[in-house]
Amino acid sequence: MNNLTLTTLEGVPGREIVEHYGLVQGSTIRAKHVGKDILAGFKNIVGGELKGYTELLQESRRESIERMAMQAEQLGANAVVNIRFATSSIAPGAAELFAYGTAVKVR
Repeated sequence: MNNLTLTTLEGVPGREIVEHYGLVQGSTIRAKHVGKDILAGFKNIVGGELKGYTELLQESRRESIERMAMQAEQLGANAVVNIRFATSSIAPGAAELFAYGTAVKVR
């Protein structure tokens, strides 16, 4: 992701979209670790942040963004606009984090 601009906006402020490469996407499917489930069970009793799950989601977001950005760079884009995220349950104990956006060239 050297000089790739990533944004949730529909365009890059101050720059003009000159080429459109279409949809790019990246996803990762992660399973919960048994140890994290046990700690989460205790946290459900006493309350508080489920740090194991927070870290899992942060890693998943980073990985899905990296995969999306790599696809955009392969197409020759220098920006990805209108980035969105989605999650879904794939199997018991496993979830997908999906990042997608529109690859463009801006000047």
